[in-house]
Amino acid sequence: MSAALPEETPRRQRIAAYAVLVRGDGADREVLLTRMSARTRIEGRWTLPGGGIDHGEDPRDAVRREVTEETGLQVEPGPVLDVHSSHFTGPRADGMVEDYHGVHLIYAAEVLEPSRHVEPHVVEEDGSTDRAAWVPLAEALELPLLSAARHALELLVPPS
Repeated sequence: MSAALPEETPRRQRIAAYAVLVRGDGADREVLLTRMSARTRIEGRWTLPGGGIDHGEDPRDAVRREVTEETGLQVEPGPVLDVHSSHFTGPRADGMVEDYHGVHLIYAAEVLEPSRHVEPHVVEEDGSTDRAAWVPLAEALELPLLSAARHALELLVPPS
C-alpha cells in the first residue's frame, strides 16, 4: 500500500481529446503524430494530435481545434475508439508535486479536403507542440510515446 499524500498536495484532473489519423494500407500505413516541445516537461516525446478540452467545449470541437493548431490540418472526428486514463503523483513543469489524473478520449478521425494535400505543420506559436509528421505505424511504436498515444496505436496493430 502506498503512503498517503500530504493534504496540501494539489490534485488536478485534465480531460483531453485526441485524434487517430491513419493513411495508407497494410505495411504502408502511417499515423499522424505530434512531438512535445521544450515548453513541456516531456520534451521530445510523441503523442497524437489533440489536447485539453476547454470548459464547456464539445470534445469533438476540441479535436478539430487542437488538430488544426498542432498540424494545420482540418479533420472530422468519428467514433470514440477508447478512453485512456493515467494517474500519477509527481512534479509539474514548475517543480511543484501534484496528484495528476488525465482522462483521454481517443477518436477515430479523417483528414478533410483540401487538407489531404497539405503537409502537416505546427500552426500554434510557442505551444506544447514543436513538430507534426506522418510516421510509418511500425516506426511509430518505436518512438518515445506518451501513454495515451501508445495505447491508441496498439489498438491499430493486430495481436501477433
